[in-house]
Amino acid sequence: MGQGVWAVPDVPVFAGGIARALTLTENAGGQAVTLSAYGRAPEDAARFQVLFTATRSADWTELLADCGKFEEEIAEEIHNAKFTLAELEEEEQSLERLRRWHRDLTARDVFGAPEAAEAAARLKICAAVCEEYAERVFAHLHETPEDQR
Repeated sequence: MGQGVWAVPDVPVFAGGIARALTLTENAGGQAVTLSAYGRAPEDAARFQVLFTATRSADWTELLADCGKFEEEIAEEIHNAKFTLAELEEEEQSLERLRRWHRDLTARDVFGAPEAAEAAARLKICAAVCEEYAERVFAHLHETPEDQR
């Protein structure tokens, strides 16, 4: 029928993305068709849910890996005693990116992939690690010559 087919659950979170895809397709001179589809059998809906959730699981796994990289990066900065405001701002931006990604995945994960809970817990750990790093940066920046003796 065409070059691409998307299938998403019929929930409000996807409405904006569908509208954007239609607009982009039409602006590029293409044609788009939207359909509401229902499986012929209950197994079809179950299979769709499994496939959709598997994709969300892969997304969560990727987020978890990036959380690990974030924690490693801060551990490296602590090991190297790199306690600067510039580095702290960079790490805070990285944490904010993880938070936005988590929020977006949570919105799309309509069936509840099993990795979601682990990712939420891991994000809290990332926030705590970043907070601890911030405290070290501030302690270092406020250190006086007398403190170093």
